[in-house]
Amino acid sequence: MKLALVQYNAGNITSVTYALERLGVSPVLTDDPEVLRTADKVIFPGVGEASTAMAYLRARGLDQVITHLKQPVLGICLGLQLLCESSAENDTLCLGVFPHKVVRFPDADLKVPHMGWNNLTHLRGPLGADLGEHPYMYFVHSYYAETGPYTTAMTTYGPTFSAMLQKDNFFATQFHPEKSSTPGAQLLRNFLAL
Repeated sequence: MKLALVQYNAGNITSVTYALERLGVSPVLTDDPEVLRTADKVIFPGVGEASTAMAYLRARGLDQVITHLKQPVLGICLGLQLLCESSAENDTLCLGVFPHKVVRFPDADLKVPHMGWNNLTHLRGPLGADLGEHPYMYFVHSYYAETGPYTTAMTTYGPTFSAMLQKDNFFATQFHPEKSSTPGAQLLRNFLAL
């Protein structure tokens, strides 16, 4: 299997690579449009800031490449947010795969960023197979996607938000499956089996 990781100067590449290697897959890190188009599966990871990441993607034409991919695509953390319509982080227009807005947690009531283990509720879709009823996953983020028709799992930290999204061949997690122990590894297995 040829699995490509989107390179766009956003973090957590190393931990995603290690998690995939533990599952027997050696990903290719690339910002080459042709490599992304011809991969069997694509993972769009990320830790970083939305407007800088989108500027990098646009400068290389990757915004158009990613939105037209036909194989299974998995966005992780910032990857999920960039697949949404827009982000309140520096008022950023994103890729628009999911018609969700990304907003900031309210500082007044919560410790931001949201960091730690939280359980998933309302879990559905193929990535949720064999994860158990309310699996705990590891989150680190200050912004979140609101819930909507493409929400396939929710988490509550102050507001209830989209922990997972799915539309056609696009899947996304706000949490970090690569840092989420056994349930996270199972979710990555589920993605690799699509």
